[in-house]
Amino acid sequence: MALLAALVPVVMLAVVLALGRYEDALLPTPDTERERAGVTRPPTKGSKPAA
Repeated sequence: MALLAALVPVVMLAVVLALGRYEDALLPTPDTERERAGVTRPPTKGSKPAA
C-alpha cells in the first residue's frame, strides 16, 4: 500500500506532462496560424535581410 501511495503522484505527474506535450503538438500556435494565412512577421531589430 505504501508503494502505491509513492507511485500515484509520480504517475499523475507523468500524465500531466504528457498531456501538456500532446496539447503543444496538437494545438496551433499564433505563429503557425499566421503562416497558414500567408502573413509573415516583420523582421526583428538587428536582423539582416536574406541574400
